[in-house]
Amino acid sequence: MNLQDFGQTGLRVSPLGFGAMHINDERTSEEEAGRLLNEVLDLGVNLIDTARGYGLSEERIGRHIAHRRQDFVLSTKVGYGVEGVPDWTYDCIVQGVERALRLMRTDVLDIVHLHSCPLGTLEQGEVTRALQDCRSAGKLRVAAYSGDNAEIDFALASGQFGSLQTSVSVCDQVNLPVRLPEAQRLGVAVIAKRPVAGAIWRMSERPEAYAEGIYWDRWQAMGLPTAIPEADWNALALRFTAFLPGVSSTIVGTGKLAHFKHNLAAIEQGPLPASQQHLMRQAFLHQERGWKGLI
Repeated sequence: MNLQDFGQTGLRVSPLGFGAMHINDERTSEEEAGRLLNEVLDLGVNLIDTARGYGLSEERIGRHIAHRRQDFVLSTKVGYGVEGVPDWTYDCIVQGVERALRLMRTDVLDIVHLHSCPLGTLEQGEVTRALQDCRSAGKLRVAAYSGDNAEIDFALASGQFGSLQTSVSVCDQVNLPVRLPEAQRLGVAVIAKRPVAGAIWRMSERPEAYAEGIYWDRWQAMGLPTAIPEADWNALALRFTAFLPGVSSTIVGTGKLAHFKHNLAAIEQGPLPASQQHLMRQAFLHQERGWKGLI
């Protein structure tokens, strides 16, 4: 894949990245996880995104592709789940980074996010200082924040983060008018998460899961299946998000290589026609009733 600049960080990333959440437990065997990770890299995708909260994901990345470390940009998320240390403290951030280094068998992490850190904690500054201290010590390259809404506004305004990860999809467009242009102006990279909104267009009934349920409600209100009937909405949704100005890369998670190849083929088609992009934008704006970004 053609690589593109990751903000002003000096990194270059593929427009489609791999979200490693789905290799997080025993439902995916070690052999399956290893094969999937290597096949994704073989396809030319170079952004691998994981998190402390993704179970076995970090460990499996270290086990199966650490020997190919020069082939990918490694992104993870910290802030919680360190044994014997309170969540969202200075020590939790530092030890979380060190744990990720050990598990993923690397000398440096390319991107480390504070993972949905609450606004009040961000404002106190302790966790941001910990992340910056890890960067100064050479443990990570880019200090980043993952989240939405007021937290993203604070992170963007603070000048402390070289990258943001936030929800962007046809059903979640609240970042488009101001935040994406501002990030682009400041040279801050943006990783778009949840670009296919849980593929709620495949569901005949409202799902019980919180985010997917809200996306399903929005999808019904927007009426896009009528406007573009019989569409491959996974492909259209990915292309809607991936080529928005200010988006550096779009991550999708899957446990199946065939699904990932389908997503990759969609990205390789390039941007949507302007008429379709406009239609999706207007469908959201017309129905928006205080809709917020979903973490």
